[in-house]
Amino acid sequence: MHPEQLSRNPHRFSVRGSRELYYRSMQRAWEKVGKADSSEEKSRKRRLRVCVATCNRADYSKLAPIMFGIKAHPEDFELEVVVLGSHLIDDYGNTFRMIEQDDFDIGSKLHTIVRGEDEAAMVESVGLALVKLPDVLQRLQPDVLLVHGDRFDALALATAAALMNVRILHLEGGEVSGTIDDSIRHAISKLAHYHACCTRSAERHLIAMCEDHSRILLAGCPSYDKLLTAHHRDDYKDIIRSWLGEDVKELDYIVALQHPVTTDIKNSIKIYELMLDALISFNKPTLILFPNIDAGSKEMVRVMRKKGIERHPNFRAVKHVPFEQFIQLVSHAGCMIGNSSCGVREAGAFGTPVINLGTRQTGRETGENVLHVRDADTQNKIYHALELQFGKRYPCSKIYGDGNAVPRILKFLQTIDLDEPLQKTFCFPVVKDCNSQDIDHILETQSALAVDLGGTNLRVAVVSMKGKIVKKYIQPNPSTYEDRIQLILKMCSDAAVDAAVSLNCRVFGVGVSTGGRVNPHDGVILHSTKLIQEWSSVDIRTPISDTLHLPVWVDNDGNCAALAEKKFGQGRGVENFVTVITGTGIGGGIIQQGELVHGSTYCAAELGHIMVSLDGPECSCGSRGCIEAFASGSALQREAKRLHDEDDLLMEGMSLKNEEPVSAIHLVEASHRGNGKAEAILRTAGTALGVGIINILHTVNPSLVVLSGVLANFYENPVKNIIQQRALSSAHSIRVVTSDLEEPALLGAASMVLDYTTRRTY
Repeated sequence: MHPEQLSRNPHRFSVRGSRELYYRSMQRAWEKVGKADSSEEKSRKRRLRVCVATCNRADYSKLAPIMFGIKAHPEDFELEVVVLGSHLIDDYGNTFRMIEQDDFDIGSKLHTIVRGEDEAAMVESVGLALVKLPDVLQRLQPDVLLVHGDRFDALALATAAALMNVRILHLEGGEVSGTIDDSIRHAISKLAHYHACCTRSAERHLIAMCEDHSRILLAGCPSYDKLLTAHHRDDYKDIIRSWLGEDVKELDYIVALQHPVTTDIKNSIKIYELMLDALISFNKPTLILFPNIDAGSKEMVRVMRKKGIERHPNFRAVKHVPFEQFIQLVSHAGCMIGNSSCGVREAGAFGTPVINLGTRQTGRETGENVLHVRDADTQNKIYHALELQFGKRYPCSKIYGDGNAVPRILKFLQTIDLDEPLQKTFCFPVVKDCNSQDIDHILETQSALAVDLGGTNLRVAVVSMKGKIVKKYIQPNPSTYEDRIQLILKMCSDAAVDAAVSLNCRVFGVGVSTGGRVNPHDGVILHSTKLIQEWSSVDIRTPISDTLHLPVWVDNDGNCAALAEKKFGQGRGVENFVTVITGTGIGGGIIQQGELVHGSTYCAAELGHIMVSLDGPECSCGSRGCIEAFASGSALQREAKRLHDEDDLLMEGMSLKNEEPVSAIHLVEASHRGNGKAEAILRTAGTALGVGIINILHTVNPSLVVLSGVLANFYENPVKNIIQQRALSSAHSIRVVTSDLEEPALLGAASMVLDYTTRRTY
């Protein structure tokens, strides 16, 4: 298909199905916001009239998710849509049609672009918009006007609304980039009454610009709400073939998108020409989009046509690609090149390698997928960057959003009090470092998702940086692999939405604690315990990371307990210590020089399987005489059942209710009531555990032993006594303490995330 045909028929693939899915996802997210308005309050409160003004294809991709959210809640909002700018120009694809195809009623279409594509035309376009906008705003009488970004059209919108006493919510303020866009963006921020920004840095910039931080929402980028859930479409190969040709495969093509730099037009045209030459030499299929309407774009198009790009067999030159399809093309590209903000923002969510040319995006926060060629003064330099980046894949980056921006923005809109004075107030002096902890609608709690996979229950928790469990979710652990994976993904997804929307938490990653042997580097459970069936050689990291778009850490539950003590418990500030878990089994973790010891095959710290007798009872590992065979909860339960079967367990005052299972607790109670046989069993168990710990002391020589688990309090004194009786004198001074943590597995899983993110910089 010829490129011109593609630009005239951009919706060859139906977007109605994805739109309906998006409506449903928006509805679910909104329900989780948990509005608590009474019926009386609802009857008293009128709908908020929100006007969304969109100027071009790029800002519509950010505004459309919000528009869908507003439209999905007619009981709370009344939506008015105004279209202006390059949406209405044929040379730029008449992109207003995609708004109509999305079933939005366009209330006003304003032809505001003065052609010429030079500096004077931009100024005249702003003036023309200012002439036409007052009539529209007077007719619509909006409560709030949504303005996006940093375009000259948006400056006209903000100026008109501010002068006509219309409240302005500015999206994506506070960011830093090159060209005149920086000045326009900050000017709009000064005119706006409310702000929804994408990153923590942008929030701080707005605060430093004296904006009232009670009116700043750290929301994330609205386009991420859609792209994080929509870029795994099954028909992406068809989309690639449609735009690039039948023989083009994923990861084997380039997406090119470069715009003029209005403060340095001559140099930006030179860079554009060098980029085209490098792409021609690189000889890969390339989808190249026409530049935007800024001053200098006419010269760029001349360069493109002079080089015959529209007729070149390797190139497909198009004016517009629908956002849903553009996501697929960027997600599966071998590389993206140019100076579009999409390269430093959206592309990072897919791990697509990006080459950023020139200064247009200078100052933007970027992920590791972006290679900057700021001084792109030779074709060879750009060609070499293509060689370095093409075909690579990078970890996904969520600097600009986590997929929950729209529910936050809708919730934020509902907090706007129309009875408050319209006059803006500024906060002086400059606030250099404010974390906005006093604003309930700003995500203020740094946190992690923690998963504890036990033999009976599956638990997920939101854990704060200080070790507080903000919320915990518990479900029975399914018996099959497929059901277990599905439940983990659902619980994590629900917890992530709750954290982002309802709990004011920003989730940095996911930590998983599980029984058995784990390869933490690959996130693979190698061998699980017998309690967790169908759970060996399982890659748990990939499905969670792909679903939540977050980094994932996985480790053994004993190691997690040691990490929990290191960050939140008795091991804080201790360089060398050992944690021993006394529960159903015996496990633990070893911290040496402040680092967790895994061993060459990831079975270090299998403390329960230290042998303390050559002919002791059989252990679950298949050997005999292990600590676990003497001192674990399972071992004590086994001995309690044996005594009960022999009628030697229950003492006066003890009884078993109907069908009540015999447990280790009954053995301990019988011992306290003077049962000599129970006392002997527990004495042997304490001795076995103490001897095992002595072996640890003589091997790794820690300064501290932390006993954790349900039997920790019972074993503390016996272990101390055995150490004094049998250990080398140099080990007598080693402290033995009981853990004071209630959830060591969950806290340890969270600590893997929190320890990493506190020292990570982009």
